[in-house]
Amino acid sequence: MHLHPRSFFRLALSLAGSAGLSAADWPQWQGPQRDGVWRENGIVDTFPAGGPPVRWRTPIGAGYSSPVVANGRVVLTDRPDSSTRGNTGNALSRTAETGRERILCLNEADGRVLWEYEYDCPYNISYPSGPRACPTFDGPRVYTVGAEGNLHCLEVATGKVIWARDFKKDHGARTQLWGFAGAPLIDGHRLICVVGGEHQTVVAFDKETGRELWSALPPHEPGYSSPVIIEAGGARQLIVWDAETLNGLDPATGKVFWSVPFKTKLGHAIGTPRKSGDFLFVSAFFDGSKLLRLDPAQPAATEVWSLKGPNESRAEGLHSLMGTPFLENGYIYGVCSFGQLRCLKMATGERVWETLAPTTADGKPARWVTAFLVKHEDRFFIYNEKGDLIIARLSPAGYEEVSRTHLLKPTNKAGARAVHWSHPAFAHRSVYVRNDQEIICVDLRAAGAVSGRR
Repeated sequence: MHLHPRSFFRLALSLAGSAGLSAADWPQWQGPQRDGVWRENGIVDTFPAGGPPVRWRTPIGAGYSSPVVANGRVVLTDRPDSSTRGNTGNALSRTAETGRERILCLNEADGRVLWEYEYDCPYNISYPSGPRACPTFDGPRVYTVGAEGNLHCLEVATGKVIWARDFKKDHGARTQLWGFAGAPLIDGHRLICVVGGEHQTVVAFDKETGRELWSALPPHEPGYSSPVIIEAGGARQLIVWDAETLNGLDPATGKVFWSVPFKTKLGHAIGTPRKSGDFLFVSAFFDGSKLLRLDPAQPAATEVWSLKGPNESRAEGLHSLMGTPFLENGYIYGVCSFGQLRCLKMATGERVWETLAPTTADGKPARWVTAFLVKHEDRFFIYNEKGDLIIARLSPAGYEEVSRTHLLKPTNKAGARAVHWSHPAFAHRSVYVRNDQEIICVDLRAAGAVSGRR
């Protein structure tokens, strides 16, 4: 473990942590409410000529995990000694590789490294570049999950490990082909993780001590999706999508309210389940999409429709890979299996339109093309695998591109294609985005807007 002694920063962070998170923070996967919505105002309408200014840039190692931003800190995970980018062989083959994982804490104002924590972590996974799961802030603590199932709770002020768990040793879990990817979820005094293992799929820990509080769901392959909490049927429901089923649980006890089968090929349950009104939606690369209706009177769910093309190359509705679709005003927007940004009617799954404009360099479809959608006011910020950030309006009438800028070069590989598969964070009127070499913070303030930073 390597610590940078900065007593002033530690004291300031301790005080900030006790005061709670700022409304401008991005403390977890998909933002403050885990819904892919950026709620700050004073953001640019279009990017300036030459691109928005870079506030800072910091060298880092390889990895896919998103950064998080809270209480004047930026936390991310990487693999500092990895020489691998993408996959060294077939995407369905594991690569055995020695090495270490690292948790980095940066000063939000200037990107300086405040502390780092490293631990040995041999890999035996496909795409062994680095960690996948987005960290989660909770006041004075931050939680991370590594690609081989190492769960850490650290003190944000110092980087000291408060407690740790190993999903394989402690729960009998087996590392999936593409590693552990589900972001930890805070719910009151609980930390909820998709673990897998010999006896369960999801586990709730006491967030302060690491003591197991409950475990639930049969021992299915856990998939790669992050859990989310919704309100429906007069109850708070923990939604967990594993490789076999989509489930609603009581987050306080782990009691299963309902389960709907949705078996995914190769465990491709990846995107986050998305709720809109009384509907819940998921989409998988090989297996298409499923829409559920949530019972308004009790915690229960029934299938509305399930659409799957003959294969992922001939998708009828939406076959998403890593990007989480967005539901709005009776329509679904998401990136399909070969890069097509599509709009579907939510009631039926019928396709309204599609375009490759925001996703591919040459306007031609390509396997596994990925882009991430974040809603801001009446438009979307779309970050694609080429490192472009796009402002666009999405409606049933079509795709309207407003502005585009290039932020970072793609340093990873998918086959022969250079890609960039890390979801950005949006906080303090800035965007924070990383590749396998650096993380940058880019100023997105509108002209005349006061800085949103603390």
